[in-house]
Amino acid sequence: MSTGSQQTPSSEGKPQVGEQAPDFTLSTQKTGESFHLYDMLGKSATVLYFYPKDDTPGCTAEACSFRDANHVMQQRGIKVVGISADNEASHQKFAEKYDLPFTLLADTDTHVSQLYGVWKERNMYGRKFMGVNRETFLIDKDGIVRKIWGKVKPEGHADEVLEVVDSLHL
Repeated sequence: MSTGSQQTPSSEGKPQVGEQAPDFTLSTQKTGESFHLYDMLGKSATVLYFYPKDDTPGCTAEACSFRDANHVMQQRGIKVVGISADNEASHQKFAEKYDLPFTLLADTDTHVSQLYGVWKERNMYGRKFMGVNRETFLIDKDGIVRKIWGKVKPEGHADEVLEVVDSLHL
């Protein structure tokens, strides 16, 4: 759903700044728990960050960046949520190993990654494959996408997000 005179969705279906964020429900790293994006409406803004794989160097750096900034995020009313195609058990192990205080979601069928346009062809060491692209969406309390980061540099990414949160007065 688009709001007002905002941008229309891109050809890959990715939500754009100013549009309603696509709703979804996924399992968390905590057995038996699920996360529903629209449950956040009216409660808190959400940093939805997509990452390729648990416990890899870049993804660990990014997760630890959000871990270290989580207290400040919470003070500003922001909920951090990470999403990858890994399963709940992998997420649980990753969260415990690095003491991650935020929710990790298991998008094992990649439906949500496709919905957000981050499921893309990737190239590593000359080998092409489909995978989750590292991108972050800042969604306000009304469910509107306020900022998108593509081609994220994992180290210090949380600080970039906080700068934008402060500038937008979310």
